[in-house]
Amino acid sequence: MLRPYEQRFPWNLDWNLLRTFMVVVEQQGVSRAADFLGLKQPTISSALKRLEETTGHRLIDRKPNRFQVTRAGEVLYHECSAIFGAVSQLPTVLGAEKEEITGHIGMVLASHVVSPHFDQVLQDFARQHPRVTYSIVIAESADVVNRIRQNRASFGICLLNGTPRNLDARVLFREYFALYCGPQHRLFAAENITLPDLRGEPSVSFQTETEGGPLMSVARLRERARLAPGLRGVSSNLPEVRRMIVANIGIGALPVHVGERDVKLGNLRQLPPYSRLPAVDIYLLTNPRRKKSPAETVLLGMYEDLIARVGIGERTYCGGAPG
Repeated sequence: MLRPYEQRFPWNLDWNLLRTFMVVVEQQGVSRAADFLGLKQPTISSALKRLEETTGHRLIDRKPNRFQVTRAGEVLYHECSAIFGAVSQLPTVLGAEKEEITGHIGMVLASHVVSPHFDQVLQDFARQHPRVTYSIVIAESADVVNRIRQNRASFGICLLNGTPRNLDARVLFREYFALYCGPQHRLFAAENITLPDLRGEPSVSFQTETEGGPLMSVARLRERARLAPGLRGVSSNLPEVRRMIVANIGIGALPVHVGERDVKLGNLRQLPPYSRLPAVDIYLLTNPRRKKSPAETVLLGMYEDLIARVGIGERTYCGGAPG
């Protein structure tokens, strides 16, 4: 139970004294605080004295060439900071129900970004802010980087071979690539397929499977299978690479969690090797120099929270057993 003095304290306290005291501590002196607040030094000294009398504690030791906050003063300063922070949020809190986020979100994505985590955040944001509009452009990863660097989109999602200069990149999810063939391929109905069975087979690939490119590890997967030299088909678009595999133009690599559905439907068959598959990181790319709209700020904040809260292990998509 509060004592009578404690019950009267908040009613007797001049709350303006707390703000003045906080400025005195932060400015490290009465004179500097007076300059900061546009008041005279005796006014600040008088306010400090009144606060000490009200609290019953000496808050600052002041001597010539000495300024020292007491232990009681330190405790009070931390409480003042918390109070000031809470008061600062009042306009936002009071206006939260009236203010509705509007605006436009422009996304530029590499081909066929498949991520339940990405989709869930977008779904939650869209439900919470129904007046925001969206546009999605599909582009090669290099073009995604250029568009974000040129400030032509809210954010991008793509493969990277290193963090681009002056841009922020965070791993949104990780996926594994495996080799697949279509239903017309000679190995599609085979019972036991081994890695040597793939030797000399024609193949298709992504344009980013070049020396030093972000899918170089996938190119090495084809080399590991000793597929025929040269490529029978190339595309920067994942659905088109899939189309060439299904059409039996050649064996090709796809993200395992993306190819899993086609395997179950009988459109694709996963081929060896089944272990030591290449892992590829997919990045959320932003331009720190972009002046973000309220809609962009909130949505990117939700994605940053996802990345901070959910470990990369859970954001790694491996797919199921080979079909």
